[in-house]
Amino acid sequence: MSGIDKLIHQPVRLQVMASLVSLDPDDQVDFTYLRDLLNVTDGNLGAHLVKLEEAGYIDVEKTFVVRKPRTFVSATPKGRSAFRDHVEALNAILHGVDRQTPS
Repeated sequence: MSGIDKLIHQPVRLQVMASLVSLDPDDQVDFTYLRDLLNVTDGNLGAHLVKLEEAGYIDVEKTFVVRKPRTFVSATPKGRSAFRDHVEALNAILHGVDRQTPS
């Protein structure tokens, strides 16, 4: 277990990663769908995606669909592993608190 991942721990990035790792490994979501799902602005989501992409946690694919620009996002194997480690670290904290709580 690697511990808390400070990059993923930020609330919007945590939601992005949770949304992406819930998909099949070869699936991706549209930027607009993700923006609406998380109820954030284009600029806010874009800034968080850049950080996750720079870390190698996500892939961002920009393409054209019927002459309109579209951006698709997916979790990489590295991102899936980092998210899994982060969740394990959170669970360890929660279980540690449970064991230390007096009866």
